[in-house]
Amino acid sequence: MQYPLSMVFKIFALAPQIYVRDASGGMVCYVRQKLFRLKEAVNVFTDESQKQKLCEIRADRMIDWSASYHFFDAHGEPFGAVRRKGMRSLWSAHYEVLDETNRHYATISEVNPMAKVMDSMLGEIPILGLLTGYFFHPIYSLKDNSGRELLRLTKRRAFLEGKFTIEKAAECDEVDELRGLMAFLMMSLLERARG
Repeated sequence: MQYPLSMVFKIFALAPQIYVRDASGGMVCYVRQKLFRLKEAVNVFTDESQKQKLCEIRADRMIDWSASYHFFDAHGEPFGAVRRKGMRSLWSAHYEVLDETNRHYATISEVNPMAKVMDSMLGEIPILGLLTGYFFHPIYSLKDNSGRELLRLTKRRAFLEGKFTIEKAAECDEVDELRGLMAFLMMSLLERARG
């Protein structure tokens, strides 16, 4: 993947849609989340034609309080998971990223939790909520267990859509990159639903 990646949410779509493109504008993946599912399952495709599945993200339970969201490749093989840390995530986003054997190997956390709080609070005010994308820019950092930052997700200025940039902070292999991208995608969907 050519970094930085851009991740765009279509805000006014009936079902949440995410487009991820690389630095050259090439499509990395496309997500269209299905509505009204008791147990979360998100299909990730190589493009918006939805002909070729890249992977699938499945929840391990119906209620998402501390649920794990497992990643499966196009052949159904697991390659990791992301899990919200329940009470710890009330004030700021805190997620554990697991490898294919369900061992914790990385953590996603907010760099500045107050930015997300202000973004969420002002986002609830009619008309003003449309403009919050210009003022507050939460940043999320993916760090391995040694504290080394691997990837960083930053919210960007946008009007009528959610726009993020994913930057690579350190060298990591393709599986770790894909696992990090899927963790950021699922985290973004969960955080968006929380406000």
